[in-house]
Amino acid sequence: MKGITVESLLKAILCITLISFVFGCQDTKQKSNATVPASEKEKISYAIGANMGQSISEISDEIDLSMLQKGMTDKVQGKELLVSNEEAQTLLMAFAEKLRAKEQEEMSLAAQKNLESGKAYLEENKTKEGVITTESGLQYKVLKEGEGKSPGISDEIKVHYEGAKLDGTVFDSSYKRGEPVTFQANQVIKGWTEGVQLMKEGGKYKLFIPADLAYGETGAGQQIGPNEVLIFDVELLEVVGDQSQVSRNKAE
Repeated sequence: MKGITVESLLKAILCITLISFVFGCQDTKQKSNATVPASEKEKISYAIGANMGQSISEISDEIDLSMLQKGMTDKVQGKELLVSNEEAQTLLMAFAEKLRAKEQEEMSLAAQKNLESGKAYLEENKTKEGVITTESGLQYKVLKEGEGKSPGISDEIKVHYEGAKLDGTVFDSSYKRGEPVTFQANQVIKGWTEGVQLMKEGGKYKLFIPADLAYGETGAGQQIGPNEVLIFDVELLEVVGDQSQVSRNKAE
């Protein structure tokens, strides 16, 4: 539940209503007896329904589906509503606030859990053979030593990499995409900026990046939670050049 607003809540509730209206509040775990969609219209309708179901899955247990169905039916049939618009707005705003509080609590618990597990991992990892810990807390291991030049903080670099969480989940990989990535060394997370400057062209390092050198307490999107330690295999293919010097030359 991220970024919940009254507007998104209203949309989610409408989605639940539509789904419950169509499927008659059946248990979603039971096999549907509905006809398999055949026409384009039926397939589009089914796809929209499935998308709606995904969008509201996180709050469906907070809702009485039978009342949702009745509310929609009463509105469509022009009956007198059992809850006034004014009361409904107040209730929905309170409900949205409840969901926000629940989200914040879950984030706080996840942040503390990740902080503790990350600290324990790094404490053990720094004692392993070949692992070096820098002053900032970054840990790295040389998988292959390079022989070319090392990048400066403003250099543009070309790299191959794969990023994973402590449980082994790979969240990003240039190897899987089949092409390296080029960017400035100072335009990424702090652990990367520091780590690639330790490398030479042709080298490959494993970086163990503490949360404060990665995405910190906020995390990043759905894949990286708060206070997560990240592990990267990084291969420095080429130091392209000093972009700050290029900018200065253009200005002159």
